[in-house]
Amino acid sequence: MKHLLLAFLLVSFLSCKNDTKTPLDMEQTATDSSAVASKDFREFKVLDSKYINNDILWEPINNDLEDFTEQDYQALKPLVLEQNIKTLQKSINSDNLSYEQLTKFYLYRIRKFDRDNDISLNSVISINPNAIAEAKQKDRELLNRKLKHPIFGMPILLKDNINTAEVPTTAGASALINNRTDDAFIVKQLKKHGAIILGKANLSEWAYFFCGDCPSGYSAVGGQTLNPYGRRILDTGGSSSGSGVAVAANFSVAAVGSETSGSILSPSSQNSNVGLKPTIGLLSRSGIVPISSTLDTPGPMTKNVLDNAIMLDAMLGYDPQDAKSMKPYNKKPMYEGFSSNALEGKRFGAFKRLLEDSLYVNAIADLKSSGATVVEIEEEDVNLPNFRRLLNLDMQKDLPDYLANFGGEDLTVSSMQDVIVFNKKDSIMAMPYGQSLFLSAVADQATPEDFKKIKDTLKTNGRLFFNKPMTTHELDGFLSINNYHAGFAAVAEYPAITVPMGYDEKGAPKGLTFISLPLSEKRLLDWAYSYEQTSGKRISPKNYN
Repeated sequence: MKHLLLAFLLVSFLSCKNDTKTPLDMEQTATDSSAVASKDFREFKVLDSKYINNDILWEPINNDLEDFTEQDYQALKPLVLEQNIKTLQKSINSDNLSYEQLTKFYLYRIRKFDRDNDISLNSVISINPNAIAEAKQKDRELLNRKLKHPIFGMPILLKDNINTAEVPTTAGASALINNRTDDAFIVKQLKKHGAIILGKANLSEWAYFFCGDCPSGYSAVGGQTLNPYGRRILDTGGSSSGSGVAVAANFSVAAVGSETSGSILSPSSQNSNVGLKPTIGLLSRSGIVPISSTLDTPGPMTKNVLDNAIMLDAMLGYDPQDAKSMKPYNKKPMYEGFSSNALEGKRFGAFKRLLEDSLYVNAIADLKSSGATVVEIEEEDVNLPNFRRLLNLDMQKDLPDYLANFGGEDLTVSSMQDVIVFNKKDSIMAMPYGQSLFLSAVADQATPEDFKKIKDTLKTNGRLFFNKPMTTHELDGFLSINNYHAGFAAVAEYPAITVPMGYDEKGAPKGLTFISLPLSEKRLLDWAYSYEQTSGKRISPKNYN
């Protein structure tokens, strides 16, 4: 039992209030790259960005927004707020809405709510100055009536560790503030299918593998992102904090996040969104600022399951520059074939320890009412040794590789050590919470043989955690909460999806998380869709309607 408790503490993202009362040092909590997500969100060293001037941010786009009034905005709200992609496309095809209006609507909302006001969220870090022009072009292209992917014309935000040509890719770090790049592979896929890149979302700096003692959602460039369900009270989750908050607040149709261990699942669940962490390699990682080439993956973050499937489908594709990339396995689009009966006859493992959570118990009841069998199971007595060292050793190599092969020409840093030196030149601006994780990472060393052993042990233990009960109880998948088992899923390289399952007594959102075997994304989406249709738990944040 002692090993089981340690394993849980290691793999938890600490988004659960029960866990936040347990004092843990960083070596214990660092199973996830967002290891300090439980920090009290009412205490900050920095709130607003010292790098973003809101007037300058909007200057390139203000002229194009001049003809979009508050009256226009109010008139469009019923057509846009909380609507899924297929509904938006239906409105556009029936001439009740245009891609230009949709893009202006989201830009207007971001400008209205996101920064420099009493309910600001600091979720958006940069705006594509060409977004409205691109939307107008989509309206013209629509006239040809050729079959188009559902993502066509949809305004999307990218986590600011994902390269796109329109704006810099900073990872929230001042050292990368001039990182002008080409598009990441997944961005090329989105654009190929017609998506509009609206801008970039803030994030926990360096995907939360940097400061160790900072709140989730903080970056030097973007400032402190805040949770719309409890501004300055509730944790945003991390590291894809801005993506989760922006989607929750209806600042875009959808967003792309990235995860090493919990960084999509946590901010999605804590902002009442749907977040999918795919099988590693299903989506390309090239052109994304890394932590770990072993564990990193991008993934979609949306308000509903259908949009999540559309986003995933639009990003699929084999990338020869990514060693783990694989050809898509689905013969039909990910967004087709949904059924409210997908849970019927399925068997899921529910962790007994989590049955103290009434929202989890209610979610299980909803699954059973949809025909699922739920088996109560104990967690396997395995741990994840040297998880933090895996991240240390991977990033020592992976960050220089990114900077050399995908970084901008004007960068003055080429390694983690260079970033450390850069930050020391103005520590107040660049690292008010310090850079302890970078410092410990560069000090870590291992032989190739030892590093391989670390990776092999973690993967073996992660798969044992799931495979043993899956075989014993003939399970199709597992039921978790938020990112509670994200560490095990990460090292096992198992996909996971989280869906809103309600709000606790303090109003904090929580998600029901499905976990299953590699390359089971379509099944996960089907189960999530069926649960979503049965439960309907998402409620938009009230101050942003």
